[in-house]
Amino acid sequence: MNAFSTSAATPGGDTILVIGAGGQLGLELTHELRQMYGASNVVAADVRAPKDAETAEAGPFELLDVLDKNRLEEVVRQYKPKQVYHLAALLSATAEKNPKFGWQLNMDGLFHVLDAAVDLGVKQVYWPSSIAVFGPDTPRQNTPQLTVMNPNTVYGISKLAGEQWCEWYFRKHGLDVRSLRYPGLIGYKSLPGGGTTDYAVDIYHKAVAGQQYECFLSEETYLPMMYMPDALKATLDLMHAPADSIKVRSSYNLGAMSFCPREITASIQRHYPEFQVSYQPDARQQIADSWPASIDDTQARQDWGWQPQFDLHKMTDDMLLHLRQPVTAGV
Repeated sequence: MNAFSTSAATPGGDTILVIGAGGQLGLELTHELRQMYGASNVVAADVRAPKDAETAEAGPFELLDVLDKNRLEEVVRQYKPKQVYHLAALLSATAEKNPKFGWQLNMDGLFHVLDAAVDLGVKQVYWPSSIAVFGPDTPRQNTPQLTVMNPNTVYGISKLAGEQWCEWYFRKHGLDVRSLRYPGLIGYKSLPGGGTTDYAVDIYHKAVAGQQYECFLSEETYLPMMYMPDALKATLDLMHAPADSIKVRSSYNLGAMSFCPREITASIQRHYPEFQVSYQPDARQQIADSWPASIDDTQARQDWGWQPQFDLHKMTDDMLLHLRQPVTAGV
């Protein structure tokens, strides 16, 4: 047994394993799954221990580096999960600074999870892709499900390769792998984690703190975005859909809204008229310029009924409401 483990789950039932449970998506997805299936049946795993006792005691937790294949197999054997959500990854801007490790974590980690699922009888695997799979030659407006894909970042290259491997494991091994190409994700329960779209999280924190914000993208840079409640809903709707309704085994396009820094600033200024933003584009601008400005997610809407619930103003109202009050989020 690993030195850090809070083992309370009942193996072999409806156990679910969330790898990367300490990340932006992982924190909230683990909470939602525990609400649905019971805290003791959702095992959170991450390379770092929970930051506080409350988080550690919210449900079972395992210290896990997904690059350690033996440790991963040990955890899967122990809990016998029916589903694995594999969320551990190095994001776009961070991976560009450490490309070889970005490739290793994003690809070897995925292989370890897929192989463990096949070898140890996991029924379903969820793995997130990203709009980073698209590239500068992809149509930027209303980017279709099937199109030119030549990503120019380590993150995007690894995600595109991962999509193809997920589809291959489905064809070759019959593994029920499901995936979504997330746009930029915005939530109030965690801080930015090294992504190109993270300005749209940080800007809210600065506004509530009464500070000015210096944006690393130009004011007219449109990117697809999604509020975290919609991302959670999409993920769970996809995973609960009947297998025969899942027509895409690489990864589904997923959309909700598109906006630029100027527009999110104006949305915030409805609440904070004095809030000021300056613009100092950096290396992330080139990444953003190679990504779609809006997404065509018709396939997801047709196959399993995807429908977003939040637009920009509704998201801003909810973000600011929550950021004005203390929030405690458990893994």
